[in-house]
Amino acid sequence: MSVALPTLTPGDAPAVAQPSAILGTYKRAPMTIVGGTGAELADETGRTYIDFVSGIAVNALGYGDEGLRDAMHRAADGLVHASNLYRTEPGERLAAWLVAHSFADRVFFCNSGAEANEGAFKFARRWARSIAGPEKHEIVGLRGAFHGRLFGTLAATDRPLYRAPFRPLAGGISVAERDLEELETVLLADTVAALIVEPVQGEGGVRVLDPGYLRELRALTHERRVLLILDEIQCGLGRTGWLFAYERAGIEPDLLTLAKPLAGGLPMGAVLMTDAVARAIQPGDHGTTFGGGPFVAAVAEHVVQRLADPALLAAVRAHGAWLGEALTELAARSGAVRAVRGVGLMWGLDVQAPAGEVVERARAAGLLVCTAGEHTVRLLPPLTITHDELARGVARLEEAVGT
Repeated sequence: MSVALPTLTPGDAPAVAQPSAILGTYKRAPMTIVGGTGAELADETGRTYIDFVSGIAVNALGYGDEGLRDAMHRAADGLVHASNLYRTEPGERLAAWLVAHSFADRVFFCNSGAEANEGAFKFARRWARSIAGPEKHEIVGLRGAFHGRLFGTLAATDRPLYRAPFRPLAGGISVAERDLEELETVLLADTVAALIVEPVQGEGGVRVLDPGYLRELRALTHERRVLLILDEIQCGLGRTGWLFAYERAGIEPDLLTLAKPLAGGLPMGAVLMTDAVARAIQPGDHGTTFGGGPFVAAVAEHVVQRLADPALLAAVRAHGAWLGEALTELAARSGAVRAVRGVGLMWGLDVQAPAGEVVERARAAGLLVCTAGEHTVRLLPPLTITHDELARGVARLEEAVGT
């Protein structure tokens, strides 16, 4: 539900953090978010912020969206849950829509991005066992990748601080350099089942993998009988200006993982796959109690149809081009920005100061941004953001970055 947003007073004092009973796995900002409209959020004091985080790429349609609200109300009038022991119409329709608009032949629904990647790992191993036996089981990720924090996905995630406290991690999963020559050697092994790649590495610094590089990876994995898993949990569903990021490179994967914006803020993930992979999966190989339930699936059907709108995707590309130019000019004026990277509405700035300090200064200026490493500030505005909101956000970002 949207709330009325008062005019921002840049000098307002931040809210004071209150004790919380929630486990401290996140270092949370001091204010409490209570509502929002469009690309703006409001805290409990009535202070407003332009949002360049979007719930970490979840809130693609922004805040207070009437269509999304109505879709949730309609969904609540029907079944909320029935379990995957039975078919339900919303889940069947959503799966059929995703198949019709992608490379895929089958879809598996779950509850989050990390679950989607864990499922993709299992499906890849099941396929590999069916064609070559148990020795073909290894999953390879790339340097700079982030695929989740469960044991399998953490082993494929290149963040030492995330990994170290939980060793030993899942076996048979490794991280390779992004170098093509090294990957040619790594994938030569008959033990490799799949290579998992983010077309845009989000947590790893917003590194956009070149379309030509992705085409080389696709050719290499085809040649070596290795499945290509594309993790589009953060960069998919319109974020790059294409419905799927792989379209920009002109390739098709064997498996694709989705989550974040899929159900408009409700927890949902998905694994899309070819028929060759799907044929290897047998009843009992995997499961989920809540995945693809009728309530979330009905809402997700509304969301994906909105995100596939050619006019919206064109606007994302246009706004992304403007934003890239604006950030490049900001970097030239500031001297405190070492590099600018991105595509569509997914950008990163490498800054001289610790990124966390820039995030705090931006919040004080009325802008929400997040980090993607110690010295990278990440920008993920809603896909429905207006040019005026973008421009005001960039002005506040420049204030936060400094000179």
